[in-house]
Amino acid sequence: MPDKRAIIIGAGPAGLTTAWELLNRTEIQPIILEKSKYIGGISKTLNYKGNRIDIGGHRFFSKSERVMNWWFNIMPLHHSEDSSLKITYHNKSTEVDNKNNTNSASLNKEKVMLIRERLSRIYYKKKFFSYPINLSWDTIHKLGAIKIIRIALSYLNSQLFGPKKIASLEDFFINNFGNELYQTFFKDYTEKVWGVSCKKIPAEWGAQRIRKLTVGKAIWQAVKTRFKDNSDISHRNVETSLIERFLYPKLGPGQLWEEVAQQVEEMGGKIWHHRNVRGIRLKENKVISVVAVNSKSDEQEIYKGDYFFSTMPVKNLIKGMTPTVPSKIREIAEGLMYRDFIMVGLLLTELKVKDEKHANKRIKDNWIYIQERGVKLGRLQIFNNWSPHMVKNNDNVWIGLEYFCNKGDWLWEMNNAKFTKFAIKELVKIDIIKKADVLDSTIHREEKTYPSYFGSYDRFDEVKEFVDQFENLFLLGRNGMHRYNNSDHSMLTAMKAVDNIVEGRTDKENIWSVNTEEEYHEEK
Repeated sequence: MPDKRAIIIGAGPAGLTTAWELLNRTEIQPIILEKSKYIGGISKTLNYKGNRIDIGGHRFFSKSERVMNWWFNIMPLHHSEDSSLKITYHNKSTEVDNKNNTNSASLNKEKVMLIRERLSRIYYKKKFFSYPINLSWDTIHKLGAIKIIRIALSYLNSQLFGPKKIASLEDFFINNFGNELYQTFFKDYTEKVWGVSCKKIPAEWGAQRIRKLTVGKAIWQAVKTRFKDNSDISHRNVETSLIERFLYPKLGPGQLWEEVAQQVEEMGGKIWHHRNVRGIRLKENKVISVVAVNSKSDEQEIYKGDYFFSTMPVKNLIKGMTPTVPSKIREIAEGLMYRDFIMVGLLLTELKVKDEKHANKRIKDNWIYIQERGVKLGRLQIFNNWSPHMVKNNDNVWIGLEYFCNKGDWLWEMNNAKFTKFAIKELVKIDIIKKADVLDSTIHREEKTYPSYFGSYDRFDEVKEFVDQFENLFLLGRNGMHRYNNSDHSMLTAMKAVDNIVEGRTDKENIWSVNTEEEYHEEK
């Protein structure tokens, strides 16, 4: 038996990456405590009667060579894809040769990555617009010359006389896109997602998610796209909102994490489901154990360890710490806010909206941003276009309707039957489907999907300083760090935490620096 043990809270990308790294690089045995019955956190894939649901729409790409290599090691490219794929990092190109890939997973044709084309668009006034928005002839034609002139003048005004102090997300949008474009394509959707005014959201959110994208860069990228080299999918020098190709597991993101979980258990790690961690026991500057409730037996269990990795919400982590933490830290943690999420899966015979160039063909969008003001629907996924293998019968259309809400509000509390009718009515209202074409439906609710950058977040550094004093405690991932990380960011925090253990490093600044450094910024 290993001499040391690591207790990992959560079986999402950060928790599973931590366990895999520990087993491959140390003699430390990982034990994962997962609250739910699932693997993958919000990167899981749900299976409803053979139709698979990707909770967030997870494009697999990264500007980190380490993450890309990690993915390919777990799940290689499908042999029918490009036989040679160029990936560029730090101005140096390497070739990934699928024909010579000897990873055992390549022998199983189900466990493979596909190369997918990205198409994301905005649905506004029952018309499709490019995402990110650009001043193409199509946009000009749909918006009209007067609207375009107003957008152009507004953008010019923002560049000459825009906000000198970027204090809010509204300031950020106006500074980067102009007030007219902000009012048309950003304000309503963003407030639908977060449930508060853009004036109350710190500019840090925009700086993190769409860091350098501007109207000028979008136009320039559109020009360069006509001459792009499609063999390169690393996207290191492309603003991430503009990326047009990505990797995707054949059966959805959860397939990759289920494979990682299987490997973790085969190497000696343990994954215990239905374990809701309620207590974190402290002694001096260390964590000595965690207390979890087995939701099936309602029994309390104590897990001792040498290292502790938490991906649970910071609010819950601090609340469970004993002895009592300082009142100001507890107050800040209690004031952290989250946005919850509801996914409605609809199986259809067809969509009412069709490809604009081929009237009888299905649209090719991966997801669609719903900018219509008269509906609560935020975003729409078409799972057939993520991978045809996500759908039991690809003759049907399998879509996911994304609603953003807060636990306890009227959307969250609506019963499934009523919510399904409500969602269908909204899609009919904006002419995306016909009610008669609905074959089946399902609903999934996900708590604390998006950590918010308001509430007490402006004092989060005090919480960070407090938890960092516990030398054997590592906060990782989206909820663990209360940061809007993508899955590759979450993986990098796990990798760096294990680096620190291997190297004997005690500070954790390299972990907190992930997704703040320019090279890691990406858009969801």
